[in-house]
Amino acid sequence: MRFSSLRNLSLSVVVVFVVLLSAPNSFSKSAELRIYFIDVEGGQSTLLVAPSGQSLLVDTGWPDSNGRDADRIAQAIKDAGLQQIDYLLITHYHTDHVGGVPQLLERVKVGTFIDHGRNLENDELAPEGYAAYLKAIGTSRRVIAKPGYRIPIQGLNVEILAAAGQHITHPLTGAGQPNPYCDSETKWPADHTENAASLGFVLKYGNFRFVDFGDLTKDKELNLVCPNNLIGTIDLFLVSHHGMNMSNTKSLVDALHPKAAIMENGPAKGDSPEAWQTVHDSPGLQDLWQLHYTASSGKDHNVPDGYIANLDGGSDGHYFKVVAHSDGSFSVTNSRNNVERTYKK
Repeated sequence: MRFSSLRNLSLSVVVVFVVLLSAPNSFSKSAELRIYFIDVEGGQSTLLVAPSGQSLLVDTGWPDSNGRDADRIAQAIKDAGLQQIDYLLITHYHTDHVGGVPQLLERVKVGTFIDHGRNLENDELAPEGYAAYLKAIGTSRRVIAKPGYRIPIQGLNVEILAAAGQHITHPLTGAGQPNPYCDSETKWPADHTENAASLGFVLKYGNFRFVDFGDLTKDKELNLVCPNNLIGTIDLFLVSHHGMNMSNTKSLVDALHPKAAIMENGPAKGDSPEAWQTVHDSPGLQDLWQLHYTASSGKDHNVPDGYIANLDGGSDGHYFKVVAHSDGSFSVTNSRNNVERTYKK
């Protein structure tokens, strides 16, 4: 009788163990990395969903406007099948990047906040943005990231390259070669604004590589690629600083050698003709995508309509979705018209 009971108990334990192994995790898994470039109209907000189901949100767009940007981010989170954001990374404290935090937290739970530490600027509402951010996050878990810090997202390698004006000093694996584009590069003046303090990072998923430098400015960009390219080449480039000419040096963009680039510009912000041309002419670039058409830049410095998410003020809110695979291939889809382009490794 006791042997039979013991055998039944053992079978029960095995059954429970098998059920636990087959049960879904608290987040859904897939074999794809998904990236949503959300339209916050000249601000920045990018949602990354790892194959494990863990999430990283970069910046939160503008405040106010009846919660416009917070609503758009919350909708992207819902479309991605997420219940919360695991990590929220704030690149810097300008209003178009950090301003939406209080409104977003009314809609979505965030596990951990990542930033570069104290505000380093007294202009452009940065002190106000920083104060509102600190008040909104309260006693939530906060990480002040330094260059070299890795965000612990299962299945991804997300490494901070620049933060608070500092940068990595050793090349990433496979990088470190001399950068021939540096010889003809202008020496740009030092920038002491919050832009120069931006958190910048590289994300690796297998053979796929993506970089986001926030609003990092030209003199800080060069620290990463001159005289040697500490980053190496990438697949997808988020055009820095909304496509402004204070960023996006030729030495950086050409050395990164991206296959595709996405510009988070607004209808009247970003998309500088100089920066647009640098990215557009980068060797190896197959496509440049823009979140908005910029009227002030004219047809010569806007991409074809099919590669623009929002053509005018009446069509705001459309986004780009990237699906990346570990072999390095990825696709970009325009939510406005379902135009899709696939890039092979």
